[in-house]
Amino acid sequence: MARRTRLAAVLTLAMISVFTLAAGITVARMLPPRLAALKVPTVAAKPVSQAGPVLAPATRGGTLPTANGLRSALAGPLSAAALGPQVSAAVADPASGTMLWSQDPDQLATPASTTKLVTSAAALAALGPDATFTTKVVRGATNNSVILVGGGDPTLAVHPFPPGQYPRPATLAALAAAAAQALKAQGQRTVSLGYDDSLYTGPGLAPGWPAAYVSTGNVTPISALEVDQGRLTTAGEPEDSDDPYNLRARTTNPAGMAAAAFAALLQADGIHVTGTPAEQQAKHDATTLASTQSPPLSAIVQQMLQESNNVIAENLARQVALKNHQPASYSGAATAVTDELKHLGVSPGDLHLVDGSGLSPQDKIAPAALVKTLQLATANPRIRPLLAGLPVAGFSGTLSAGQSVFAGIGGAALGAVRAKTGNLDTVTTLAGLATDKTGKTLIFAFMADKIPAAAMLSTAAKAINEAAAALANCGCRLRALSAARTVGL
Repeated sequence: MARRTRLAAVLTLAMISVFTLAAGITVARMLPPRLAALKVPTVAAKPVSQAGPVLAPATRGGTLPTANGLRSALAGPLSAAALGPQVSAAVADPASGTMLWSQDPDQLATPASTTKLVTSAAALAALGPDATFTTKVVRGATNNSVILVGGGDPTLAVHPFPPGQYPRPATLAALAAAAAQALKAQGQRTVSLGYDDSLYTGPGLAPGWPAAYVSTGNVTPISALEVDQGRLTTAGEPEDSDDPYNLRARTTNPAGMAAAAFAALLQADGIHVTGTPAEQQAKHDATTLASTQSPPLSAIVQQMLQESNNVIAENLARQVALKNHQPASYSGAATAVTDELKHLGVSPGDLHLVDGSGLSPQDKIAPAALVKTLQLATANPRIRPLLAGLPVAGFSGTLSAGQSVFAGIGGAALGAVRAKTGNLDTVTTLAGLATDKTGKTLIFAFMADKIPAAAMLSTAAKAINEAAAALANCGCRLRALSAARTVGL
């Protein structure tokens, strides 16, 4: 019995071995083609695909709206009594620059914040979209002194902004940490601190700016060294947040506030700062201990246009002045921006500037200049980041809920209009792009700078919104074609 059991076991093992061997041969024969079919993830030696431009240049072609059709669509909203006796406007084709319809297009009008369009275009053209601005720490007159030097970075902050805010600014905290490390490496732990904001010249406030602009949170005196655009917390400290809703009074001493914050940061990083930071000018060839760079100009322009940031606009105008060898003052910046636009093809007779933000009622721009600036942005890749910064009706920036007097924009304009807003007490302006219901993109500028009373501003802005919506809803060319067929043409 035991012998029979052993024989059965041997036979069973033999059969299992034969089966395993046969299975192995079968799998081996199948394996090469199976492996060949596998697509193991690898890093490509060259790009597999390349993204196209987010916003392609305007192209020619298609039927354009007729002047009569545009006049019919816009006549109602632009004749609203709240807009006052002086309403100028222009609508153009971005591909060709052809003026399709206009109403006093060369009439100089107070532009308010649509001024930021020409400032943006000039800055991008002069400096390039990848330009950055440097804040640095250099050696002072003695080996035991350092100087914080402002480079006109309009987005510089003390500490990092809250997560989710974009663009991420350069910070004094990072600059202090790098400077402290450099000083410790050289055996220094005690310094005196100076600060240099001499890159800009002239007064801190522009012609036509009342001091109330600072106390109502619209702007701070413009300085080459400032943090958080002068915005303050309720405790009077730098805000460290990009908050357009903060309408508290801003600092009247932006450079001094930045220097005080930097001194505290150095102390926290183990460098003892003696005395109080003092204003002094660094030598041109002073040794740099540490530096930090702003976000690229393209991102700064987009931030500025989205929230209509006055401090950023004034800094960018000064940077154009520096690039074009003009004094970095209000007058020098206005001259440099005008010259840059003239070089681009904008008629110098169509604008008269005294600042870069449009806060001054002394600024004057014609609708034709705004339309030409926008048309240049559609055609010139160097200027095109301007378009990406335009608020989208109903969705972003000053064309979204609660952001400005234009927040109520609706109807066909929603998502179809991208435009820069502008308003002062009795001024309302809007300039940008509208995609009409046939898919054609149009450039427009609507300006009313003689609103009868400040109490009528909201009603006037509503009329401008309705004009933009009428443009987006325009069936102008379709009516013209239908009429042509009716008379047998």
